[in-house]
Amino acid sequence: MMEQFKHALFYTAIGKYSIVVVQLLVNAIVSRILTPEEFGIVAAVNIFLVFFQLLADFGIGPAVIQNKDLNTKEVNSIFAFSLYIAFGLAVVFVFLGYPMSLFYGNEVFIPISRILAIAVFFYGILVVPQSILLREKNFRLVNITTVIGASVSGIIAISLALLGFSYYAIIIGNTAKAFTLFVVFYMKTDTRFSLKFNRGPLKKIFAFSRNQFLFNFINYFSRNLDNLLIGRYFSASALAYYDKAYQVSLYPNQVLTSLVTSVIHPILSDYEEEKERIRRVYLRISNLLATLGMPLSVFLFFAAEEVILFLFGGQWDGSVQAFQILALSIWIQMILSSTGGIFQSGNRTDLLLLSGVLSTAFNITGIVIGILMGQIEYVAGFLVLAFSLNFIQANYLLMIKMFQSNLLEFFKVLTKPFILAVMQVGAFWLLPELPLNVFFSLVVKGVVFLVVWVIGLFVTGEFNRLKLELQRARGTKPVQ
Repeated sequence: MMEQFKHALFYTAIGKYSIVVVQLLVNAIVSRILTPEEFGIVAAVNIFLVFFQLLADFGIGPAVIQNKDLNTKEVNSIFAFSLYIAFGLAVVFVFLGYPMSLFYGNEVFIPISRILAIAVFFYGILVVPQSILLREKNFRLVNITTVIGASVSGIIAISLALLGFSYYAIIIGNTAKAFTLFVVFYMKTDTRFSLKFNRGPLKKIFAFSRNQFLFNFINYFSRNLDNLLIGRYFSASALAYYDKAYQVSLYPNQVLTSLVTSVIHPILSDYEEEKERIRRVYLRISNLLATLGMPLSVFLFFAAEEVILFLFGGQWDGSVQAFQILALSIWIQMILSSTGGIFQSGNRTDLLLLSGVLSTAFNITGIVIGILMGQIEYVAGFLVLAFSLNFIQANYLLMIKMFQSNLLEFFKVLTKPFILAVMQVGAFWLLPELPLNVFFSLVVKGVVFLVVWVIGLFVTGEFNRLKLELQRARGTKPVQ
């Protein structure tokens, strides 16, 4: 298993880090060309695009990965089914611009929906080919292709933004990305277009895909209701400020967490019956993510202004306070993002669905309260509270219901990372106000963070643990 993890992590690291670099560069450039209001329009339409991507997936992707018995003919039948779903959703999306224009009070969504309908179609039909590649553990191709898609999207977005295409620059870039991903994935698998499909293969994956789809469906609203309501009851600029803060708060997940979580299900799905092995892996992953995430959350809280202004420029100062609040939940989101793959690996999408229902209840409650209080900072604050409650319920379901263990065992692995975070609080609390520009202030705070973190690793003994994990990853230390 460790050889598979090493192979998967290597190529996933190349893919994830390259994508983050590309996204940061593109975002930094385009954010200095387009206005917050133009970004707000993109953020508003992306809410619906993500929802239609969810509908197009239909829970099929993870189910194909989990079911190792599907042959080529059965996979092609499932692909044919996804083709009908994708086409139908694309047609619906063409006309979605009309109700969207009424909801937001802006007719610009009518032509936008016609363009993005193409993206909906290609995002829908790439699900099966991509899942086949992941089931075959072809992480190299998947990640390189994803980087290429992000690069194509970025080049088009920057070029069109410079030519004055406004928000269409981002929208057309996203559509080009969906097309690029599909073409490569389709060409590299045995999936073939067909207008015929039978229900047999769909029945084989139905139970798994049903729970997965319902979880994704419910989780969508808990993750996107904030943007939907802010765009409806506040302004496009307010939505842009909030969305920018939220997206930056997700970067640590993209850089640090998704590297591991994206390979959890494809690798651990081979050990479905070995719950004890899965439990040990989860605890080790949680300790690692907390060791990185807790101190990082503190650093980003104290360096929120420098981070936002350095990345996007002075016109985005309205995002600073919301990002500062959301930064407190970064370590929680990092660990939570790994739980889905663990539920899937143990074939417990029923518990994943229950966790999704509870998450939605907490998130929606927090978002609505924040909206009623009238500021994006309140939305961010109550969302952090909701994430904290979700952290408890998800780990309760994992540790007690799935692993037949207890929560104390889980919280023990967070003790030393918590000490590391407290050390960071003390260091930044004592750090005086720096009469420096944004860049140099960020550099100084970054150096303080790294120095205190390294010292903390030695003080708590976590350095030896990280060294041991590195040895295991290299195969020089046996896995227990």
